[in-house]
Amino acid sequence: MLTEPPKTPVVGLAWALALLLAGCGSPTAAPPAAPTGVAASTEADTRGAGNWRRLAPLPSPRSEVAVAALEGNVYVIGGLTGSGRVTSRVEAYDPDTDSWTEKAPLPAALHHPAAASAGGKLYILGGFDDRFAPANSLFEYDPQLDTWSARADMPTSRGALAAATLDGRVYAIGGVKGFGQRNVGSLEVYDPATDTWSALASMKRARDHLAVAVVEGKIYGIGGRLRHSFGANLDINEEYDPATDTWSARAPLPTTRSGLAAAALDGVVYAFGGEGPDGTFDENEAYDPATDSWVNATAMPTARHGLGSAVVNGIIYVVAGGVSPGSSDSAANEAFTP
Repeated sequence: MLTEPPKTPVVGLAWALALLLAGCGSPTAAPPAAPTGVAASTEADTRGAGNWRRLAPLPSPRSEVAVAALEGNVYVIGGLTGSGRVTSRVEAYDPDTDSWTEKAPLPAALHHPAAASAGGKLYILGGFDDRFAPANSLFEYDPQLDTWSARADMPTSRGALAAATLDGRVYAIGGVKGFGQRNVGSLEVYDPATDTWSALASMKRARDHLAVAVVEGKIYGIGGRLRHSFGANLDINEEYDPATDTWSARAPLPTTRSGLAAAALDGVVYAFGGEGPDGTFDENEAYDPATDSWVNATAMPTARHGLGSAVVNGIIYVVAGGVSPGSSDSAANEAFTP
């Protein structure tokens, strides 16, 4: 069986106070339960199907990262260290060699950004700086040149948002406008071909720390919270149809949580991890849009929040994240095969 996740690092006083003021969690929150996932395909979790493998750890442990797949690699961008330090670090994981490579850093250190890839480029949207001020920046990464370029700013500044790619365009979804400020339900789409943004129909429920995934030309916005507070977690699952520019309520997330990750594979959306008042989650719940229903899949080996996920060659890689609510980190790199 797998061992327990690492202990929560000690956080600085300034950051701890900032977390308490923001409602983002407490450094003294209860630690997560021991992991209940499996280390090998020979042992199944009683809560559902699928297998996990633990892979080469992330070189720089962190949480509140942006994660996306690009050209067969998994990129982990920005985030927070366990001490609350904001980073611009970018690292790419190669599944073929089970190894990591450091890439050119972000032009600005950001935490709680969102990531999506389109047209062979990687895009980083929004996030917060070290003062928790929301950003409206959009940065484009060229993997051939290992360089970043600033592109047209998002119309709405926000962090703790989500991003998705559909038909070659990048969608920015939800978020929050900094400390104690209002949630953002805005849906804005970026066209890399013209370097322009367009506003679309807002979500029915504005929220932050949500996860999104795309299945059959539709975007699913799952879970999240209100005003940074995981005491105000939501079980909402909304479907966006770009053909009609409308959002529709779908079957709610079985385990109410925020700070989770999501990925779609073979027409199914998998929702991983998250946090709440009682700790972090190891839940892995699978949503089938065709039947509008959820089932349990094998739990994550390491419970965590502020993580990211990406699909490469039929495998979902779930990376980074804090092992206890609030300011914590991990180097976890775990692969799920349904």
